[in-house]
Amino acid sequence: MSLKNSKIIVVKIGSSLIVDNNKKIRKKWLLSFAKDIKNLKSNNQQVVIVSSGAIALGCKKMNYSKSGLKLDKSQAIASIGQIELMNLFSETFSKYKLNISQILLTLEDTEERRRSINAKRTFENLFQLNYIPIVNENDTIATSEIKFGDNDRLASRVAQITNADTLVLLSDVDGLYTKNPKNFKDAKLIRNISNIKKDLKNVVIRGRTEFGSGGMDTKIEAARICNLAGCNMVIANGLYLNPINQIEKKNSTWFISEVPKLDARKKWIISSVSPKGELIIDDGAKKALINGKSLLAAGIKKVNGDFKKGDHIKILDNKRKEFARGLSSFSSNEINKILGCHSNEINKILGYVSKSEVVHKDDMVKI
Repeated sequence: MSLKNSKIIVVKIGSSLIVDNNKKIRKKWLLSFAKDIKNLKSNNQQVVIVSSGAIALGCKKMNYSKSGLKLDKSQAIASIGQIELMNLFSETFSKYKLNISQILLTLEDTEERRRSINAKRTFENLFQLNYIPIVNENDTIATSEIKFGDNDRLASRVAQITNADTLVLLSDVDGLYTKNPKNFKDAKLIRNISNIKKDLKNVVIRGRTEFGSGGMDTKIEAARICNLAGCNMVIANGLYLNPINQIEKKNSTWFISEVPKLDARKKWIISSVSPKGELIIDDGAKKALINGKSLLAAGIKKVNGDFKKGDHIKILDNKRKEFARGLSSFSSNEINKILGCHSNEINKILGYVSKSEVVHKDDMVKI
């Protein structure tokens, strides 16, 4: 695989690539990274950078330890560090005459359709102005309940919003291995993955690991979001100088999307990282969904979670396996009253006129 044919590229870099273990800024690396971005821009490729580092730089400036920071304190530190981070990018990128801008996003900015469209327009206008958007999660206002939790999934959402062709995750390892390469000498690098479920069947990765703040599992989740949006993703070692230029020369893992790009609405639905609830359906309803039908109340067996009309929800089959995602036409309270009932009974049960489909086929994406 190659980046040459990608018109829009999203690059995610972690804080460890900007600040080393001794809290020193890796200026030489950052300058080499800027040169790589200059090369991409010279090829008429649009670039978005998703960067961590605000809290790390804030801690450096205030001489604080990042470990043990409470949420409210980390928000303040992020506010201080955000200026340091953007000044660092501005100073470095200006040496290659690259213009940068800043975009701060929260989970809600990508989960709510209207905000998502507004963000997309901002990216498009910045591309036209020949500016490079630098994106970070808005740590200064994000709470623990609405945070992405890691910038891998944030980057995948940015890739989806911008309709990117490739997402580059720069990590501290060469890619995804069959086992932890630091503990097992027989661990093998997986170079290409075209079917996540099939190709990773025998690869078990759980929880937070040394692979990064979110772990390799969050990188796989990011790949799933990208691939369903028709976007390729590569995990590559970012510790080298000129890390983008090194991708084709060094080892890496490519997640190759083999699905056509979904329409914008369905891409937004499938990319939700925070569904509000679940509907468990029977085999008859599952068969109907496979045949392109909407989900009706009669086929619902159970409701999990507390959600409102219009919220993202998961649809699980009889074996509790996720089958689809969609936007609910009813609240969880309403569905609990009508589940198992025929559509012509809904108005009588609820006492007011409503839709007959719990999740309309146009608001649903099968996984």
